[in-house]
Amino acid sequence: MRIQRKHNWVIAAVVFSAVFIWAFNLHSQELGVAQEKKSKIYQPQQQNLVYLNTDTGLIVIELAPFIAPIHVAKFKALVNEGFYNGLDFYRVIDGFVAQGGDVTEQKPSKYRANLTAEFTRPLTTASDFVTVQSPEFLAQETGFLQGFPAGRSLSDQQEWLLHCPGAVAMARNNGANSASTDFYIVIGQAPRHLDRNMSVFGQVIYGMKHAQAMQRGNPNIGGGVIADVTQRTKIVSAKLGNRVGMSQQINFTRNLVTDAAFQARLQDARTLESDFFHHKGSGNLDICYYRPRFTTEQDK
Repeated sequence: MRIQRKHNWVIAAVVFSAVFIWAFNLHSQELGVAQEKKSKIYQPQQQNLVYLNTDTGLIVIELAPFIAPIHVAKFKALVNEGFYNGLDFYRVIDGFVAQGGDVTEQKPSKYRANLTAEFTRPLTTASDFVTVQSPEFLAQETGFLQGFPAGRSLSDQQEWLLHCPGAVAMARNNGANSASTDFYIVIGQAPRHLDRNMSVFGQVIYGMKHAQAMQRGNPNIGGGVIADVTQRTKIVSAKLGNRVGMSQQINFTRNLVTDAAFQARLQDARTLESDFFHHKGSGNLDICYYRPRFTTEQDK
Protein backbone atom coordinates (compact mmCIF):
# COMPACT_ATOMS: atom_id res chain seq x y z
CA MET A 1 0.00 0.00 0.00
CA ARG A 2 1.40 3.37 -1.04
CA ILE A 3 2.07 6.04 1.53
CA GLN A 4 0.30 9.04 0.14
CA ARG A 5 0.23 12.78 0.63
CA LYS A 6 -2.60 15.00 -0.51
CA HIS A 7 -2.01 17.08 -3.64
CA ASN A 8 -0.30 20.25 -2.45
CA TRP A 9 -1.51 23.34 -4.34
CA VAL A 10 -0.19 25.91 -1.84
CA ILE A 11 3.02 27.66 -2.99
CA ALA A 12 5.55 28.14 -0.18
CA ALA A 13 6.20 31.71 0.91
CA VAL A 14 9.72 30.96 2.12
CA VAL A 15 12.49 28.97 0.41
CA PHE A 16 15.12 27.26 2.58
CA SER A 17 18.79 28.03 2.20
CA ALA A 18 20.27 24.60 1.37
CA VAL A 19 23.78 25.61 2.33
CA PHE A 20 22.72 26.81 5.77
CA ILE A 21 20.70 23.66 6.43
CA TRP A 22 23.56 21.40 5.40
CA ALA A 23 26.14 23.23 7.51
CA PHE A 24 23.93 23.37 10.61
CA ASN A 25 23.07 19.68 10.53
CA LEU A 26 26.62 18.61 9.70
CA HIS A 27 27.75 20.41 12.86
CA SER A 28 25.09 18.58 14.91
CA GLN A 29 26.13 15.26 13.37
CA GLU A 30 29.81 15.82 14.21
CA LEU A 31 28.91 16.66 17.80
CA GLY A 32 26.94 13.44 18.12
CA VAL A 33 29.70 11.28 16.65
CA ALA A 34 32.30 12.91 18.92
CA GLN A 35 30.09 12.27 21.93
CA GLU A 36 29.79 8.58 21.05
CA LYS A 37 33.56 8.19 20.67
CA LYS A 38 34.25 9.71 24.10
CA SER A 39 31.72 7.65 26.02
CA LYS A 40 30.40 4.13 26.33
CA ILE A 41 26.84 5.43 26.16
CA TYR A 42 24.95 7.68 23.78
CA GLN A 43 22.65 10.51 24.83
CA PRO A 44 20.66 12.30 22.10
CA GLN A 45 20.76 16.08 22.09
CA GLN A 46 17.52 17.76 23.08
CA GLN A 47 17.66 19.90 19.93
CA ASN A 48 17.25 16.70 17.90
CA LEU A 49 14.25 15.44 19.88
CA VAL A 50 10.61 16.27 19.16
CA TYR A 51 8.13 15.98 22.03
CA LEU A 52 4.83 15.13 20.37
CA ASN A 53 1.98 15.45 22.84
CA THR A 54 -1.11 13.60 21.64
CA ASP A 55 -4.38 12.84 23.35
CA THR A 56 -3.19 9.23 23.75
CA GLY A 57 0.05 10.32 25.43
CA LEU A 58 3.58 11.63 24.85
CA ILE A 59 5.64 10.40 21.89
CA VAL A 60 9.31 11.42 21.59
CA ILE A 61 11.00 11.30 18.19
CA GLU A 62 14.77 11.35 17.68
CA LEU A 63 15.68 13.11 14.43
CA ALA A 64 18.41 11.95 12.04
CA PRO A 65 20.09 14.97 10.43
CA PHE A 66 23.03 12.81 9.36
CA ILE A 67 20.87 11.01 6.78
CA ALA A 68 18.11 13.51 5.92
CA PRO A 69 19.30 17.03 6.81
CA ILE A 70 16.78 18.86 4.62
CA HIS A 71 13.82 16.88 6.00
CA VAL A 72 14.99 17.37 9.56
CA ALA A 73 15.40 21.12 9.06
CA LYS A 74 11.93 21.33 7.49
CA PHE A 75 10.32 19.30 10.28
CA LYS A 76 12.00 21.45 12.93
CA ALA A 77 10.79 24.62 11.20
CA LEU A 78 7.21 23.29 11.09
CA VAL A 79 7.38 22.26 14.74
CA ASN A 80 8.75 25.65 15.81
CA GLU A 81 6.08 27.37 13.74
CA GLY A 82 3.42 25.48 15.68
CA PHE A 83 2.10 23.98 12.46
CA TYR A 84 1.27 20.56 13.93
CA ASN A 85 -0.44 21.92 17.05
CA GLY A 86 -4.13 21.07 16.89
CA LEU A 87 -3.82 18.78 13.85
CA ASP A 88 -4.33 15.03 14.03
CA PHE A 89 -3.36 11.56 12.90
CA TYR A 90 -5.99 11.23 10.19
CA ARG A 91 -4.85 8.02 8.49
CA VAL A 92 -4.06 5.14 10.82
CA ILE A 93 -3.88 1.60 9.43
CA ASP A 94 -3.50 -1.34 11.79
CA GLY A 95 -0.19 -3.15 11.28
CA PHE A 96 1.12 -0.38 9.03
CA VAL A 97 1.40 3.36 9.76
CA ALA A 98 -0.10 6.32 11.59
CA GLN A 99 -0.06 9.36 9.30
CA GLY A 100 -0.46 12.85 10.70
CA GLY A 101 -0.67 16.41 9.47
CA ASP A 102 -3.14 18.65 7.66
CA VAL A 103 -5.54 16.52 5.62
CA THR A 104 -7.50 19.65 4.64
CA GLU A 105 -4.45 21.50 3.29
CA GLN A 106 -5.97 24.66 4.72
CA LYS A 107 -3.64 25.48 7.63
CA PRO A 108 -1.29 28.36 6.77
CA SER A 109 2.46 27.73 6.86
CA LYS A 110 5.60 29.35 5.50
CA TYR A 111 7.07 25.89 4.95
CA ARG A 112 4.77 24.10 2.50
CA ALA A 113 7.37 23.91 -0.27
CA ASN A 114 7.96 20.37 -1.52
CA LEU A 115 11.09 18.57 -0.39
CA THR A 116 13.86 17.01 -2.40
CA ALA A 117 13.87 13.27 -1.65
CA GLU A 118 16.51 11.95 0.74
CA PHE A 119 15.91 8.24 0.31
CA THR A 120 19.60 7.33 0.70
CA ARG A 121 23.03 8.87 1.16
CA PRO A 122 26.27 7.96 -0.62
CA LEU A 123 28.41 5.36 1.10
CA THR A 124 31.89 6.71 1.81
CA THR A 125 35.00 5.41 3.52
CA ALA A 126 34.11 7.72 6.42
CA SER A 127 30.76 6.00 6.98
CA ASP A 128 30.12 4.90 10.57
CA PHE A 129 27.91 2.00 9.45
CA VAL A 130 28.09 -0.99 11.81
CA THR A 131 27.23 -4.21 9.98
CA VAL A 132 25.11 -6.82 11.77
CA GLN A 133 23.66 -8.97 9.00
CA SER A 134 25.12 -9.77 5.57
CA PRO A 135 23.62 -10.81 3.25
CA GLU A 136 20.11 -9.69 4.21
CA PHE A 137 16.74 -10.28 2.57
CA LEU A 138 16.13 -6.71 1.34
CA ALA A 139 19.65 -5.27 1.40
CA GLN A 140 23.19 -6.45 0.91
CA GLU A 141 23.88 -5.50 4.52
CA THR A 142 21.88 -4.28 7.49
CA GLY A 143 23.17 -2.77 10.69
CA PHE A 144 23.19 0.63 12.33
CA LEU A 145 23.96 4.24 11.47
CA GLN A 146 24.36 6.19 14.70
CA GLY A 147 22.02 3.75 16.42
CA PHE A 148 19.32 3.84 13.73
CA PRO A 149 18.53 0.56 11.92
CA ALA A 150 20.03 0.94 8.47
CA GLY A 151 20.83 -0.86 5.26
CA ARG A 152 23.42 -0.42 2.60
CA SER A 153 24.34 -1.57 -0.87
CA LEU A 154 27.95 -2.05 -1.83
CA SER A 155 27.06 -2.43 -5.50
CA ASP A 156 25.66 1.09 -5.89
CA GLN A 157 27.42 2.61 -2.84
CA GLN A 158 24.31 3.82 -0.97
CA GLU A 159 23.06 3.54 2.61
CA TRP A 160 19.68 4.34 4.16
CA LEU A 161 17.46 4.04 7.23
CA LEU A 162 15.01 1.14 7.51
CA HIS A 163 11.24 1.06 7.94
CA CYS A 164 11.38 -0.69 11.30
CA PRO A 165 8.54 -0.16 13.80
CA GLY A 166 8.87 3.38 15.13
CA ALA A 167 10.50 4.78 11.98
CA VAL A 168 9.33 8.31 11.08
CA ALA A 169 9.20 9.50 7.47
CA MET A 170 7.52 12.12 5.32
CA ALA A 171 4.43 11.10 3.34
CA ARG A 172 4.32 11.89 -0.38
CA ASN A 173 2.47 11.36 -3.64
CA ASN A 174 3.91 9.39 -6.56
CA GLY A 175 6.60 11.96 -7.28
CA ALA A 176 9.84 11.37 -5.40
CA ASN A 177 10.05 15.07 -4.52
CA SER A 178 6.38 15.56 -3.56
CA ALA A 179 6.69 15.34 0.26
CA SER A 180 5.74 18.54 2.07
CA THR A 181 4.38 18.61 5.65
CA ASP A 182 2.63 15.34 6.50
CA PHE A 183 4.53 12.51 8.18
CA TYR A 184 3.96 8.97 9.39
CA ILE A 185 5.10 6.62 12.13
CA VAL A 186 5.47 2.90 11.40
CA ILE A 187 3.22 1.21 13.98
CA GLY A 188 3.11 -2.36 12.69
CA GLN A 189 5.17 -5.01 11.03
CA ALA A 190 8.18 -3.48 9.30
CA PRO A 191 7.06 -2.46 5.76
CA ARG A 192 10.57 -2.92 4.41
CA HIS A 193 9.36 -2.66 0.80
CA LEU A 194 9.28 1.10 1.46
CA ASP A 195 13.04 1.20 2.15
CA ARG A 196 14.82 3.49 -0.33
CA ASN A 197 11.42 4.73 -1.52
CA MET A 198 10.66 7.12 1.34
CA SER A 199 12.72 9.66 3.26
CA VAL A 200 13.09 8.33 6.79
CA PHE A 201 14.26 11.16 9.03
CA GLY A 202 13.68 9.93 12.58
CA GLN A 203 12.56 7.21 14.96
CA VAL A 204 10.31 7.01 18.00
CA ILE A 205 12.41 6.42 21.12
CA TYR A 206 9.65 6.89 23.69
CA GLY A 207 5.89 6.42 23.77
CA MET A 208 5.32 3.77 21.08
CA LYS A 209 2.47 2.48 23.25
CA HIS A 210 0.76 5.83 22.68
CA ALA A 211 1.24 5.54 18.92
CA GLN A 212 -0.19 2.01 19.09
CA ALA A 213 -3.21 3.33 21.03
CA MET A 214 -4.38 5.60 18.19
CA GLN A 215 -7.82 5.12 16.71
CA ARG A 216 -7.61 3.03 13.53
CA GLY A 217 -9.18 3.72 10.16
CA ASN A 218 -10.56 1.17 7.72
CA PRO A 219 -7.90 0.43 5.06
CA ASN A 220 -10.67 -0.55 2.63
CA ILE A 221 -12.44 2.81 2.92
CA GLY A 222 -10.74 6.02 1.86
CA GLY A 223 -7.28 4.50 2.10
CA GLY A 224 -7.58 4.31 5.88
CA VAL A 225 -8.43 7.99 6.40
CA ILE A 226 -10.70 8.39 9.43
CA ALA A 227 -13.69 10.34 8.12
CA ASP A 228 -15.10 11.16 11.56
CA VAL A 229 -12.85 13.96 12.83
CA THR A 230 -13.88 13.30 16.42
CA GLN A 231 -12.39 9.81 16.20
CA ARG A 232 -8.92 10.94 15.17
CA THR A 233 -6.00 11.12 17.60
CA LYS A 234 -5.16 14.78 18.15
CA ILE A 235 -1.72 16.37 18.19
CA VAL A 236 -2.02 18.63 21.20
CA SER A 237 1.42 20.16 20.71
CA ALA A 238 4.82 19.49 19.16
CA LYS A 239 8.02 21.03 20.54
CA LEU A 240 11.73 20.55 20.11
CA GLY A 241 13.42 19.24 23.24
CA ASN A 242 15.49 22.37 23.70
CA ARG A 243 12.25 24.40 23.79
CA VAL A 244 10.65 22.20 26.41
CA GLY A 245 10.96 23.28 30.05
CA MET A 246 13.86 21.66 31.88
CA SER A 247 11.46 19.90 34.25
CA GLN A 248 9.68 18.29 31.27
CA GLN A 249 12.81 17.21 29.39
CA ILE A 250 13.56 13.49 29.44
CA ASN A 251 17.18 12.38 29.49
CA PHE A 252 17.60 9.32 27.30
CA THR A 253 20.64 7.04 27.19
CA ARG A 254 21.49 3.82 25.41
CA ASN A 255 24.48 1.58 24.89
CA LEU A 256 26.56 2.13 21.79
CA VAL A 257 26.03 -0.55 19.16
CA THR A 258 29.76 -1.29 19.40
CA ASP A 259 29.56 -1.76 23.18
CA ALA A 260 30.53 -5.23 24.41
CA ALA A 261 27.20 -5.75 26.21
CA PHE A 262 25.17 -5.02 23.08
CA GLN A 263 27.45 -7.14 20.90
CA ALA A 264 27.03 -10.01 23.39
CA ARG A 265 23.26 -9.63 23.06
CA LEU A 266 23.58 -9.95 19.27
CA GLN A 267 25.76 -13.04 19.65
CA ASP A 268 23.24 -14.65 22.01
CA ALA A 269 20.54 -13.94 19.43
CA ARG A 270 22.57 -15.64 16.72
CA THR A 271 23.17 -18.84 18.69
CA LEU A 272 19.99 -19.14 20.82
CA GLU A 273 21.89 -21.29 23.31
CA SER A 274 19.21 -21.10 26.01
CA ASP A 275 17.52 -24.43 26.79
CA PHE A 276 14.22 -22.74 25.94
CA PHE A 277 15.06 -22.88 22.21
CA HIS A 278 14.70 -26.31 20.62
CA HIS A 279 15.21 -24.89 17.15
CA LYS A 280 18.35 -22.79 17.08
CA GLY A 281 17.46 -20.85 13.94
CA SER A 282 19.81 -19.99 11.08
CA GLY A 283 22.07 -17.54 12.88
CA ASN A 284 20.61 -14.64 10.93
CA LEU A 285 19.20 -11.58 12.68
CA ASP A 286 16.27 -9.26 12.00
CA ILE A 287 17.79 -5.84 12.63
CA CYS A 288 14.37 -4.35 13.36
CA TYR A 289 14.04 -6.59 16.41
CA TYR A 290 17.56 -6.42 17.83
CA ARG A 291 18.12 -2.73 18.50
CA PRO A 292 19.81 -0.84 21.34
CA ARG A 293 17.22 0.18 23.93
CA PHE A 294 16.89 3.68 25.30
CA THR A 295 16.46 4.09 29.03
CA THR A 296 15.45 7.04 31.19
CA GLU A 297 15.88 7.95 34.85
CA GLN A 298 12.47 6.35 35.47
CA ASP A 299 13.85 3.01 34.33
CA LYS A 300 16.67 2.96 36.91
